[in-house]
Amino acid sequence: MEALITNPILIGLYILILSIFVGFEVITKVPPTLHTPLMSGANAISGITILAALTCVRTDDPTTAKILGFAAVVFAMINVVGGFLVTDRMLHMFKRK
Repeated sequence: MEALITNPILIGLYILILSIFVGFEVITKVPPTLHTPLMSGANAISGITILAALTCVRTDDPTTAKILGFAAVVFAMINVVGGFLVTDRMLHMFKRK
């Protein structure tokens, strides 16, 4: 039973599931006026994720870390670029014409 509790894959899966639920609850409660500042914060966090993923890709571990690191880089870059595009679009809505 101890091996089941200390299995790193299971712990990671628990953290992933909990973060999905918490993220969904937090995002659905955000009013539209706070969306742009939160997107900027999320972009900063995704930048940190990119650095961590690049570290995983750089390791000597054969393929698992490199594949997961590459996927993390791709998804974090999509998040950063999409976040900047959404933030830029929102900021253009507030400019005077």
